[in-house]
Amino acid sequence: MKINLKQAVKYFFTNPSLELVYVEAVANSIDAGATKIDIEISIEELSKPETLRIVIRDNGEGFTDHRFNKFAELMKVEDDSHKGLGRLVFLSYFDKVDITSYFGKRKRVFQYSTGFEESQMSVQDISGKKQETELIFTAYHLKKIATHDYLRPGYLKKRLLENFYPILYLMKQNGQQLEINIRLTLNQEDARVQLASEKKTISINEIEDLKIESIDASELAMFENMELHYSIKEKAGEKTIITALCIDGRTKNMDIISDENIPFGYEMIFLLSSSFFDGKVSGSRDELKLNEKEKSIVKRIFRKKVSEVLKREIPVIAESNKKTKESLANTYPHLLGYFDKETIGFVKREESIEKAQKRFFRDQKEVLEAVSLTDDKYEKSLELSSRALTEYILYRQLTIDKLKKIDRNNSEADIHNLIVPMGKTYSQSTFMKDLYNNNAWLLDDKYMTYKTVLSDKVMSEVVKKITEDDTEKDNSEPDITLIFSNDPEKTEKVDVVVVELKKRGLKLEDNITAIIQLEKRALKLMQYYPDKIQRIWFYAIVEFDDELKLYLENNGYTSLFSSDTLYYGERTLKLSLTATTHVNVGFYILSLDAFINDADIRNSTFLRILKEHFNEEDQPQ
Repeated sequence: MKINLKQAVKYFFTNPSLELVYVEAVANSIDAGATKIDIEISIEELSKPETLRIVIRDNGEGFTDHRFNKFAELMKVEDDSHKGLGRLVFLSYFDKVDITSYFGKRKRVFQYSTGFEESQMSVQDISGKKQETELIFTAYHLKKIATHDYLRPGYLKKRLLENFYPILYLMKQNGQQLEINIRLTLNQEDARVQLASEKKTISINEIEDLKIESIDASELAMFENMELHYSIKEKAGEKTIITALCIDGRTKNMDIISDENIPFGYEMIFLLSSSFFDGKVSGSRDELKLNEKEKSIVKRIFRKKVSEVLKREIPVIAESNKKTKESLANTYPHLLGYFDKETIGFVKREESIEKAQKRFFRDQKEVLEAVSLTDDKYEKSLELSSRALTEYILYRQLTIDKLKKIDRNNSEADIHNLIVPMGKTYSQSTFMKDLYNNNAWLLDDKYMTYKTVLSDKVMSEVVKKITEDDTEKDNSEPDITLIFSNDPEKTEKVDVVVVELKKRGLKLEDNITAIIQLEKRALKLMQYYPDKIQRIWFYAIVEFDDELKLYLENNGYTSLFSSDTLYYGERTLKLSLTATTHVNVGFYILSLDAFINDADIRNSTFLRILKEHFNEEDQPQ
């Protein structure tokens, strides 16, 4: 039967990786009884992937007539552990593979490509006996190399060990020898990607003797045997962990513990073997043939057993896991009870958070979609509401923490954007949508009841929002303006709050200018729109020194209670030279530290109350 190799490559290897080229070639060399395998990688420049050249040479049996006939017929295999498809991965990356094989007193030469024909192969007799097979991979046809790890001998050594550890371990037990040399040669080294010429060696003599512990796998399948083969070795300055399933004489990597959770100074190997895994890998050997439920159970069993071993043999990991749990509880108290206790400290921190968040959302969805609320559902809804509020309060705390880092190197815009992004307008009708952008609550939580918030808008736009009329043109720009109305549909008059910001490190004159600007705006607004504005407050957020304090006290301002410096003053303003009546306007002059720390105190109090509500032991059902 004639098979179109080009189509077969696409069909069987829909999502391959370049490392599979090395894996398949080494597997073939081991099958051929090689005791030495040399892998030579070279490339002119990283920006020229088409110059990639890989040479793999071994001293195995070679392409005898029998072995060549097996190679030439796709999917022709002699046992269940060989799928007859692996070599197709070569053509996923390279247009041609030139093969020269010496066996006995013969030499076989042929080219493997999508147009492969047995008739193009040549065999000739040679003098002397030689045993060597060389594969030369050229004409790399992809536009780029997905990751430079596929060229790094150190990375490739780790991946080959992950794939062949069971075979190498068995070979060592049987007294066999094998050495794999991996060498990278760069014509032009690139410091930007920290890639340089390098050589690594895998020697069967280095393979560790593995300890074995049996595992109860009845949850997965009745009467199936399962064992954990492992080695933990102290190795200064290194951190290596291999976690894989043993399947059909090879291994299939399964990430159950992230590198970030393993301390430096250890080389670890964990292999899970079971007759349950026999034959459960795709023909291309790059996918595990287990359904999602089976994968989940295998991962849980594997991780639980490995965690038991690690806690027993490396006590520092147990202490690290405890700190991780405490950190998650402090940072995400609204997710307490949703974290998977068995995986914390073994999976990536982000993965722990993501899984807990999904469980939280699942419960929210269940309550929101309930047709009616039973007593249990009602209690659940109250708890979920508390968690949602805690999540929002945590976000507010992050905003406060960012403000705490503001110093003299930051611009006024940096402060402004953390309160309300510049150039934005928010309305109460989109309150929930804007909840995480508008931080007017930093001034006072009551300012979350706004009708409209205008950030960095000219006074003409402010006036239009107040009066629905912009006949009075004014291009001055208050930093933030908040407009309030008890009932926008019925109440004609509104309350207005205007905020002026100044960065740290300004002189007295610049800060006084901010106060004068507020007085001018107060006068103009009250003068032209007395029938539209019933009350008006002005905030100047500035940096204080003794000169500014003296100025304020000499001008009738009173110091108020605050975590830092806060002054309040009511200015009595005449609306015109001929006016017989006056209006009182309130002015708050406060330091940036008072602004930040007062908000921090209020928010921290809310957060402390909410944290007390949750208990890690209260696991959601």
